[in-house]
Amino acid sequence: MVKFIIRRLLYMIVTLWVIITVVFFLMKNLPGNPFGEASMKLSADAKKILLQQYGLDRPVWEQYLKYMWNVLHGDLGRSYQFPTTTVTEKIGQAFPASAELGLWALLIAVIVGVALGIVASLHHNKGLDYAAMFTAVVGVSVPSMVLGPLLSYYVGVKLGWLPPGLWNGPQYRILPAIALSFGTIAVLARLMRTSMLDVLNQDYIKTAKAKGLSPNVTVWKHTIRNAIIPVITALGTIAVNLITGTLIVEQVFAVPGLGKHFVQAVTSNDYTMIAGLTIFYSVILMIALFIVDVAYGFIDPRIRVSKGRA
Repeated sequence: MVKFIIRRLLYMIVTLWVIITVVFFLMKNLPGNPFGEASMKLSADAKKILLQQYGLDRPVWEQYLKYMWNVLHGDLGRSYQFPTTTVTEKIGQAFPASAELGLWALLIAVIVGVALGIVASLHHNKGLDYAAMFTAVVGVSVPSMVLGPLLSYYVGVKLGWLPPGLWNGPQYRILPAIALSFGTIAVLARLMRTSMLDVLNQDYIKTAKAKGLSPNVTVWKHTIRNAIIPVITALGTIAVNLITGTLIVEQVFAVPGLGKHFVQAVTSNDYTMIAGLTIFYSVILMIALFIVDVAYGFIDPRIRVSKGRA
């Protein structure tokens, strides 16, 4: 297991280097002007000073080495939109809101999705199964960009049960978290149901029942523990998608997260902000996948042993 962890860490370092390199050179080849139309009216001397200020007057290879050195020290560059603020500072200011929203959505999705999947599998081809799968189909069919405004208007404005927007207290988290988690609930419910049905048909489950184990022991100790492994495997990517995929929901509910900065960066050609956010999200994804791999081995000892020997 230790060798597996070390190997995965080395893979993460190499992968991160590739991502940073690709992002840097893509950033250099993107069309447009990060300084905006106002820079077109500057004199030649003024443009030269501006390029020197951001180090853009140096050869590309030198800019790359300097960028790599800065990234290794946690410096993702200075935003073109906000010259007095670094990308790292902007991420530090806005990411907590995005992370909190994503974690709330993940918690709701895991609890509701796994529960629906278990109920559906234990009542296969019965009313509860059909109801759970209908909910899953609706969840997949209705994206957050549609559900978010509906919840904000009807639940927040018309009924007044919850705040329709902003980020001022715990009650303000509920509607955006539900909007963000709804599709994931559907995915986890269907995944858990399929996995449960597969495990329930395994010989060792039939043997456990034949030995006289109670249904509760059979389900909780043997079935769910093995059936939830595919769900845990998918949680790494799902967690990152929820944390980093809050763009639309943040806009609808006026959440002060990274979503607005990403939109502004794209529309204004703020290359350093785009690159910084891409690298930041990549690191989060790799860490999440690493944690899932390690957790995967602890849940299933067979996987832990096989990976330790690999």
